[in-house]
Amino acid sequence: MAQQNTIVSGVAGRYATALFELASEAGALDAVRADLDRFAQLIATQPDVERFVRSPVFTAEEQTKALGPILDKVGIKGLSANFLKLVAAKRRLFAVADMVRAYGALVDNARGVVRAQVTVADQPSDAVMGDIRKALKDVAGEGVAIDVKVDPSIIGGIVVKLGSKMVDASLRTKLNGIRTAMKEVG
Repeated sequence: MAQQNTIVSGVAGRYATALFELASEAGALDAVRADLDRFAQLIATQPDVERFVRSPVFTAEEQTKALGPILDKVGIKGLSANFLKLVAAKRRLFAVADMVRAYGALVDNARGVVRAQVTVADQPSDAVMGDIRKALKDVAGEGVAIDVKVDPSIIGGIVVKLGSKMVDASLRTKLNGIRTAMKEVG
């Protein structure tokens, strides 16, 4: 439990930790994670749902009542649905995205998984992804999960965040370094 507390903190962390413990006891870690990820994706892709979740205008009763049909529509039930309804009843729905991230971090930690965020300028080919995966496994071991983000603003190269470490080998950063060096010379 002490290690879990260092992974997550704050209100979102407390809710995520409680859910993690319940899901662990029920043997439903993966099912709950899938449900929460689905709900987070719904918030990210549906502006009306995002406004509903973030708006302080709705009362706890209104949010709880409206949440039921939303959860039914996307197939979230059981422990996950009860958790989300509790969060709404406690007026904490605005923090649900942080709760989802914290819960995911707890599940990863329990499984010994280290999450790496890889940012590239273009969608990488399968061969390039294989090379990235191999390099990260050499550094972090077999338990590495890779989240790829495409960001054309880095121009080229790669940025890798692995835990608290970051390697920025992007063309944008290199060009900025050259620009700075040229200003110092002139």
